[in-house]
Amino acid sequence: MSEILFSKELQAHETPIEGLVWYDLPVMGDSRGWFKENWQHEKMTALGLPDFGPVQNNISFNAKKGVTRGLHAEPWDKYVSLGAGRILGAWRDMRQDSASFGQTFTLEMDPSHAIFVPRGVANGFQALEDDTIYMYLVNDHWSANPPEGVYSFVNLADPTNNIDWPIPIDQAEVSEKDRNHPMFDQAVVIKPKKVLITGANGQLGRALAELYPDAELVGREELDIVNESILTARRWRDYGAIINAAAYTNVDGAETPEGRVTAWEANAKAIRNLARIATEYHLRLVHVSSDYVFDGTKDLHTEGEPFSPLNVYGQSKAAGDIAASTAPQHYIVRTSWVMGDGKNFASIMRGLAERDIKPTVVGDQIGRPTFADTLARGIKHLVDSKAPFGTYNLTNDGERASWADIAKIVYEHSGKPASDVTPVTTEEYYRGKDGIAPRPPQSTLDLSKIKATGFMPPDWREKLDEYLKEN
Repeated sequence: MSEILFSKELQAHETPIEGLVWYDLPVMGDSRGWFKENWQHEKMTALGLPDFGPVQNNISFNAKKGVTRGLHAEPWDKYVSLGAGRILGAWRDMRQDSASFGQTFTLEMDPSHAIFVPRGVANGFQALEDDTIYMYLVNDHWSANPPEGVYSFVNLADPTNNIDWPIPIDQAEVSEKDRNHPMFDQAVVIKPKKVLITGANGQLGRALAELYPDAELVGREELDIVNESILTARRWRDYGAIINAAAYTNVDGAETPEGRVTAWEANAKAIRNLARIATEYHLRLVHVSSDYVFDGTKDLHTEGEPFSPLNVYGQSKAAGDIAASTAPQHYIVRTSWVMGDGKNFASIMRGLAERDIKPTVVGDQIGRPTFADTLARGIKHLVDSKAPFGTYNLTNDGERASWADIAKIVYEHSGKPASDVTPVTTEEYYRGKDGIAPRPPQSTLDLSKIKATGFMPPDWREKLDEYLKEN
């Protein structure tokens, strides 16, 4: 029996496989035996161990030296350690989207070692001593009938594994099932976790669908995110992210008794449900916020500005932001004046221009428009780049403008004079109309934080010109 090296410092060590990290564990021993903190949440997450949320602890007792198991890639993250004995551990990356796909790593382990194995990395080991106790924490429950494609198996004897087993596989004690696993080139490749996009029929939802061709796209008919039945409506452990593009956006309608209820359900209660799912199953939650959470008294709104909504819609969106922020892995993407595929301000103004109508347009609400494809690309950038979680402002860049300024550009692009558009104040525009919600006069969002992540939103004038040429 080999001796354990006592009193090592707790340390993390990267490997060539993306996300596979092994640890030196401090073991305290004397003539009575030894003690170790096998998994210590606070210390190990501080070292970078993912907060993976284990829900099951498994133990494999290996009576004889030479017992060999694997290679199994499973639909959960795994934290492996030993209670006694010694092993040669072996891992091979089976993840389709991994930069280290196909790579192998081996490590001789005793109770002073542990290793974090990400979902989709095939795992195996050979016991190097009698009575070896192999232990592992996992963040999903074992299932006798798993969905197709979530497990993968690689033959222990595949020469492309490049594993130098101390006891050759043909002499080792291996189950018949493990001996008959496919070679690597015939093994199942583990696909990334699913992405769910809500509000898929809206302008942003359609733009996101272009960037996420394999995502599950749902509207309210397919999945009612307001109803608490959503908590068990999917096998959520198979999902990696929820992008919520659904919202109730009828600003004036939200001031009515019926609209008030609908706005709070769609913009707050639904987000609470999504945040509960994201928290329990360790998903990334992307939630789209609005400039209407502010009263518009500041010329430039930063992410840290306190909420000060002027209307019911803004209040419900602020409540949704608070709910989304309870999910540990959240991106709250605050935007304004969204335009995309379908009916929007630019398309309405062009329709008026084509009918020779000379409109009055609000000229004292100032901001920057956001084109749906820019918003979608910015969201994907945050997710793909693994930017720090939190709130990000995201609109198109460029000079501030009023709705009237944008309308004038649309008219000129349509071959009409800009003078056909008459700017008026918000008060003048809504004079004599009932049930009108107050609007923030200043909606310009500070883009410094999103730019610091490497995403540079294009100028809104360029995007408007592009939109008008293509539609």
